[in-house]
Amino acid sequence: MSLVTSLTYVLPHRYLSSLARRLAYSQNPGTRRWLIDTVVRKFGVDLSEAANPDPASYASFNAFFTRALREGARAPDPDPRALVMPADGHISQCGPIEAGRIFQAKGQSFTVAELLGDAADAAPYLDGSFATVYLSPRDYHRVHMPWTGTLCETVHVPGRLFSVGTAAVSKVPRLFARNERLVCHFDTDFGPMVQVMVGALLVSGVETVWSGEEIPAYGDRIQRKDWRGQGITLQRFEEMARFNYGSTVIVLLPKGVADLDPSLHAESPVRLGQRLAVRTAD
Repeated sequence: MSLVTSLTYVLPHRYLSSLARRLAYSQNPGTRRWLIDTVVRKFGVDLSEAANPDPASYASFNAFFTRALREGARAPDPDPRALVMPADGHISQCGPIEAGRIFQAKGQSFTVAELLGDAADAAPYLDGSFATVYLSPRDYHRVHMPWTGTLCETVHVPGRLFSVGTAAVSKVPRLFARNERLVCHFDTDFGPMVQVMVGALLVSGVETVWSGEEIPAYGDRIQRKDWRGQGITLQRFEEMARFNYGSTVIVLLPKGVADLDPSLHAESPVRLGQRLAVRTAD
């Protein structure tokens, strides 16, 4: 295990994330400019895709980091049967859920029940499929809908804030089921669908389009919010949420509703809107 990964076990995760949050929202001109310039230079951010391509015009680093794309920069797969990729980034892993377990990396896996925080919630997905998408600092940081769905419930599962980089994912057991996360349950025309917004070290928040900031506040117990009857329906490819720093989104699908695109594999670079899977159910 690398020194950096080993240190993540003892680092004060929440303190560091709180500090990152203060920096991200700072409107101090020097702080804002240094943070934006550093990320653009170090990670090669393509600002030509942004709705606002001028890095100096953003009020804070967070405003820059959660920037919108210009019109037409991404488009959904033209096949109406295609579920679309929810974010830019790369595939961490994807494939079948086997005996209720989701593959994380060589020698590492976790259960659907652990990820969702509830065995009953996990039942529809025990033999389904999953896709784990990692968003790096250079990527567009808004998460969209793979398929049209009506929001049923969100579940805030408290936890650690390990890094979700490749080294940590390969070494930290059950990482995605240990990190703090927001589980978003949707009802679709093929049945249930879940998108899990997984927090990470230095992730200062997750915001949804229906209620704003969801993480923090930090807590010590699972908190559920019932959204049934509120009429919150999001269309395929529509924005759902955003990370205020880079992290990971995990999509869960029930058995038999869609086939994952066979071209996808670990470390595949992906773009919002490309084909994730194709419907098989009527």
